[in-house]
Amino acid sequence: MTYPPYDVPLAEAYGSRFESVYVILHPFVSVPDALAWRTTRQYPSDEHIADAGEKCTWARVAAKTGLHTCAKLNQAMLTTIRSIKEELCDLQASKVLNGFLESESVWMPTEGRFEPLLQMDFLSAFESPGQKELIFVPEFPGIDRTQRLDVAKLRSRAESFPDRGSLVAPDESFLLTVDWDSFFTLFYGRREFVTEVVRRQNLEGFFATATTEHFWFNYSLGCSAVTIYPDSWTAG
Repeated sequence: MTYPPYDVPLAEAYGSRFESVYVILHPFVSVPDALAWRTTRQYPSDEHIADAGEKCTWARVAAKTGLHTCAKLNQAMLTTIRSIKEELCDLQASKVLNGFLESESVWMPTEGRFEPLLQMDFLSAFESPGQKELIFVPEFPGIDRTQRLDVAKLRSRAESFPDRGSLVAPDESFLLTVDWDSFFTLFYGRREFVTEVVRRQNLEGFFATATTEHFWFNYSLGCSAVTIYPDSWTAG
């Protein structure tokens, strides 16, 4: 139940046991002016994000920057953190994005973790079918141990939320998984259940198609033809 391999379609992961996979886009973080880059020059702490941060959609950022697709915006962020090969970078898009972030009270999400602004939404996915526990599979289960975690304690913050890895339902009916250097979380499960959670929690993203791969931002890999939820991903 670790993160899927990069070189096969996301839908084929875990032996194709799950009916669907939804790509949850990690929201940008809107903050009060006192926590903005132009004021602090320092990324806000998780506590500040949880207490004062608000979700800012990719659609809003795309509209403000002119980076009109989620693929282009993802490429700009990956270029900013230099996590992709040079030939795949879009330096101009990265410059535009950074200019927006420096002028607005908005921060990029931090790559490769369960985004703090989404953690309560993720717990709701377990609470809705009555799951009181979840199974945390670490990124490297050969080194770190798999654990059963109490959902109520995670919600009250009596227990620390895992950084990254996989969150699995005890009956293995669905899971959420995030990989390092990524700005999205994969949500696997029955299409009806995933759609219900996405709508209730207002999770921005899209359903992967049969050919969507991890590097879906890269048009040259043929992964750009994605089915966007609910009908189309728009920069509006």
